[in-house]
Amino acid sequence: MGYKEDAMSLEDLLSDLKKGLGMARVNAAAELGKLKDKRAEKGLIEALNDKNMAVRNNAVFALGELGSRSAVPYLMDMLSAPEERVRKSAVKALGMIGAREATDLLVHLLESDTSRIVKKSAIRSLGQIGGQKALLAVERFLASPDTILADMAKKAVEMITKK
Repeated sequence: MGYKEDAMSLEDLLSDLKKGLGMARVNAAAELGKLKDKRAEKGLIEALNDKNMAVRNNAVFALGELGSRSAVPYLMDMLSAPEERVRKSAVKALGMIGAREATDLLVHLLESDTSRIVKKSAIRSLGQIGGQKALLAVERFLASPDTILADMAKKAVEMITKK
């Protein structure tokens, strides 16, 4: 069951996020990002510690959708999550926010993470963030035998050099 934006208030969603059962928490976390209401930040940051991986994953992405600068330190912590999906969402959120302070961690993740999906997202996010360190990191993937990573690196270089 999903929520319609006009059917559930911010307060209802925050209540579900905190006290709801399984799927209610998962859906609330996803919907709070779509509302683009900064008042959801505190509840979403608290949800980063939820025992349900899907809640954590949706909360991470929702914070990116909100452009939550105050969540950046928490999102940086999520880069070491054991779950690939959560790491990927944290990488994407940091790129959406343009969190330049996460550049070093994203470069490290790009070099050390074993997940192709996480690497692909890291390349994209570094392209969104920009800067010399990001450019140097993604340029190394231009000649990757993995054509998907090489293509993403090409797009990221274009994003960075157009800034």
